[in-house]
Amino acid sequence: MGGRTMEWAARANHLGGIPRKVVITAIGTFAKAVANLLNTTTVHNGDVLIRLVRSRPAGVPLLTVSNHMSTLDDPVMWAFKGFPICDAKLARWVLAAEDICFKNTVLSYFFRIGKCIPITRGGGIYQEHMNEALDRLTEGAWVMPENYAFGRRPPVPLWNQEIKIVVGEPMEFNLPELREMALSQSRDSSSSSGQWPRNILGGLNEAAQKCLYMTISDQIRTTLENLRNFSKSYAKAEQ
Repeated sequence: MGGRTMEWAARANHLGGIPRKVVITAIGTFAKAVANLLNTTTVHNGDVLIRLVRSRPAGVPLLTVSNHMSTLDDPVMWAFKGFPICDAKLARWVLAAEDICFKNTVLSYFFRIGKCIPITRGGGIYQEHMNEALDRLTEGAWVMPENYAFGRRPPVPLWNQEIKIVVGEPMEFNLPELREMALSQSRDSSSSSGQWPRNILGGLNEAAQKCLYMTISDQIRTTLENLRNFSKSYAKAEQ
């Protein structure tokens, strides 16, 4: 595996943290202008997300998944009233497409100090920068992967529109229980594609890893789809 792209610029102590604070503050200010000046934004259940970002126990990571409707969903969707979007310490780490955000040195530096992790789309879950995302989660940080896409995406944020943000309830996974279930369901499977590690911590072979991955992914996908349907009902009720 290759090295991590410009990882030194992503460190909190890089130049005393000043470049990160400047970029996060500037982007946060821009996002607030888009969300609250160019458009009208309402949020449902926003206090849940604010509480998880500000007040979750130390060392507990936060992983968020969202619908993807615009190239600037992140950071505009964090710009609602009361959210600490300009706080560099609390800001999310986001997985960003390497072929778009990391085309050259200048872009790579900008997105790195903005707490972005380059990811190769289509490269699978076992790539070096995914390990970096896992490192951030292990440290108890907030990480946001690439979003699910539903419907058409405009290339730029619109203006004079009503932006409705709906935050779901937090999901918690019982990993020991899910691990045992994955091991049980994979006992009769011996197939191997060679694209997954032969064995990982906890004794999960390739078949068990696939079971665990599919179980968690399906739960997230189902929850997100339910939230999308609720959002449609919520939007109609607000009209």
